[in-house]
Amino acid sequence: MEEDYIKLIFGLKLKQIRTERNLSLFGLSKLSGLSKSYLNEIEKGKKYPKPDKIAILSEKLEVPYDQMVSLKLDKNLAPIGDILKSKILKEIPLDLFGIQESTLIDIVSNAPAKVNAFISTIIEIAQNYNFSRESFYLASVRSFQQANHNYFEEIEQAVLKFAEAYQIDLEKPIDSSELKEILIEEYGYSFNETELDKHQSLDTLRSVFVPKTKTLLLANQMDDAQRTFIYAKEIAYNYLQYKERLYTFSWIKFENFDQVLNNFYASYFAGALLLPKATITAQLSTLFEKETFDEALLLKIIDGFNASPESFYQRLTNVLPKEFNLQDLFFLRFTHRAGSERFHLKKELHLAHQHSPRANETNEHYCRRWVSLKVLKTISNTKEDHVFDLQISNYPDDGMQYLVLSSATKDPFREHHYRSISIGLLMNKQLQRKLAFLKDPKIKSQDVGVTCERCAIADCKVRQAPPILLERKNKNKQTEMVVADLQKRFG
Repeated sequence: MEEDYIKLIFGLKLKQIRTERNLSLFGLSKLSGLSKSYLNEIEKGKKYPKPDKIAILSEKLEVPYDQMVSLKLDKNLAPIGDILKSKILKEIPLDLFGIQESTLIDIVSNAPAKVNAFISTIIEIAQNYNFSRESFYLASVRSFQQANHNYFEEIEQAVLKFAEAYQIDLEKPIDSSELKEILIEEYGYSFNETELDKHQSLDTLRSVFVPKTKTLLLANQMDDAQRTFIYAKEIAYNYLQYKERLYTFSWIKFENFDQVLNNFYASYFAGALLLPKATITAQLSTLFEKETFDEALLLKIIDGFNASPESFYQRLTNVLPKEFNLQDLFFLRFTHRAGSERFHLKKELHLAHQHSPRANETNEHYCRRWVSLKVLKTISNTKEDHVFDLQISNYPDDGMQYLVLSSATKDPFREHHYRSISIGLLMNKQLQRKLAFLKDPKIKSQDVGVTCERCAIADCKVRQAPPILLERKNKNKQTEMVVADLQKRFG
């Protein structure tokens, strides 16, 4: 068993026994003859005492020696032991969030019963919502993105240095052949575009990388934009020298947190390379200066890059906070099958914490008034390749308003399947200063909810379920009011 784990467990047990005996560190030092600093190091899991020192502690604390050295924890510490044993604190780079592992250990050891209750609650919630290890990793990365406003200057600079070193003109759309040549000449890649199509079970994968032979297997039905993005990610893994990486796109599973983080960084690098910040900032500035919204100009901007609409919207979440100081935003990616009434939220990012469309875990029905779902309905009933729309979404319950832009495209890998990507910008003074077209009367405004089950909008023609959760909440509130009145009258 890992030595660090053994040290931590012994330290937690010693501190628990000491506090149960109402002893301070000074008191235990005086009782045992061991120095206070030495005992403090033991309790923090930094040192493990020799057998003769354990014998002294066992005798003075009146605890059997075998119990002292046993790795079995009582019910107050068992969940904490599970967390430590799982090595999850080692796998997540806590320093990214400005947290030291020792700080967490101190919190745990200072109030083990309370921390145990907290951890048990988190575990129970995770189990009820089928919250997997991968989900935890992805949630950690999203929190990391939010903490940095989803902008990473070091990656932006790496892209510029790469472009200069390999003489790539960032003012022109990048072709897949240009990046393919770099992968071949610089990194020794070979390519296979037929093997994946032979395996039906791999129909959701775009690529598989075989590190032993540096072979990149590619799905044949991809367009050039998708192919270019995959090549850019492969370049990122190599240029940024990431050893821990994923070998499939889309991902199947993560072995550790570094793979999740490096996958994000590689995707960020690819987006920054294909949609250069300087170019996209200048074009957005022109769009934002117009008094009325110019849909044709926006679509021209999107089409001007060799990148998918999804990559474009993702890139907006980097550029808008940094270059336009629009930090209150969210990003959503939905999938939908034609003929179905179900919409699945597959990807989300919330730099604004007010918006919370996470009801898929509780099997609720998303509000059909969202433009994200409207464009999916539209494209599934037409033969168009790209459907765009925007609206101002008003949330009456909390008084929030968002300008939401949304695009829907076909899923190239599955027939009759579609996806929409949306970005929502909080309607505040900063947005009003940056977007001259915000008062354009042609932009539709719509009252929306989060889910039908929680929505108070009366006579909604697209409601999919009654507002049962809202009704339950209102009933509980009414009950509380009556009880309060009774207590006042008879008190």
